[in-house]
Amino acid sequence: MTTGHAADETTAPGTDPGADPEADADTDTGSDHRTDPGTGRLAILRAARRAFTQRPYAEVTMRGIAADAGVSASLIVKRFGTKEQLFNTVADFGPAADRLFAAPPAVLGRHLVLTMVGLRRENHSDPLLRVVFSLGNMDERTLLRERFREQVTARLAGLIGGERSELRAELITGQLLGLGATLSLHRPGAGEEATPELLADLYAPALQRLITGHPGHPDLPDR
Repeated sequence: MTTGHAADETTAPGTDPGADPEADADTDTGSDHRTDPGTGRLAILRAARRAFTQRPYAEVTMRGIAADAGVSASLIVKRFGTKEQLFNTVADFGPAADRLFAAPPAVLGRHLVLTMVGLRRENHSDPLLRVVFSLGNMDERTLLRERFREQVTARLAGLIGGERSELRAELITGQLLGLGATLSLHRPGAGEEATPELLADLYAPALQRLITGHPGHPDLPDR
């Protein structure tokens, strides 16, 4: 799916790097360059996520994204092409979903937590949380929600199967978003210092109950 918009405008409103709710504690773009040396790819993606979730598509410019990311606009064009192509990259939850759902339902709860925390620490941003900040917007940012439902929620519903799979998938993704929001809100905090294994020990059982159900419940599968 594409946005139907042409290339970038020539003027850019100011960006607000401090407003990025999904960035890790180290918000300096140098951290991205250390992770992705010589390319600035992660810094560009983080800046683009901020821009597209906080502003209407028409107000976002490549120059503004470049200034926020600390790179040149020509580098963004080289790596991602047009603004429309960059938007569609930002709106793609498929790669994150591939990693999040790469486990059978019987052990999926723990895998979800470990993978979510791992992706946050690996990429210095949350792989799903940006969809929350598209709520209430009626322009192209609705594509984020559509992609999220298709690539994350609906895919999870098919994976877990059973009674009320759509409802359970919505609740599971809600809990994953809540985990990401909590870790971002309390920063620095105990969650940031905890190991992924400890976070999984504490958080995964509630997810697993939604995934596999429990004996005797009339509306959830008993696996």
